[in-house]
Amino acid sequence: MKLAILNTSIVTSDGNYTVTTIPTYQAINICKSAMDSGYGIDSAIGHEATAAILTTILGTDIPVNRQLFSQQVGQYALVFKLNGRPDNGVELTREQLEEIGFTFKLMKRIK
Repeated sequence: MKLAILNTSIVTSDGNYTVTTIPTYQAINICKSAMDSGYGIDSAIGHEATAAILTTILGTDIPVNRQLFSQQVGQYALVFKLNGRPDNGVELTREQLEEIGFTFKLMKRIK
């Protein structure tokens, strides 16, 4: 199953989930493992600046892909979570994203 890449920890389907904050190096390793294993990634990143910073941080091409994503049972999602909330309707630049700060979370749908 592909590793989902999300920019929010929104629950996309009914079910039970686990969500854990992980360090950046672990997010990089998880993304690399998904690519090396042949499973690949399923990006649900809808903004160019977010996709660009994730591509740089994760060392993997994270394309912009505005899609209606639905997480499957057993599927992992790597979540990019901003440490602050931008103004409504504002698309942030890469520099602004870095100023706000961020964490990564690993979310798995278990049921």
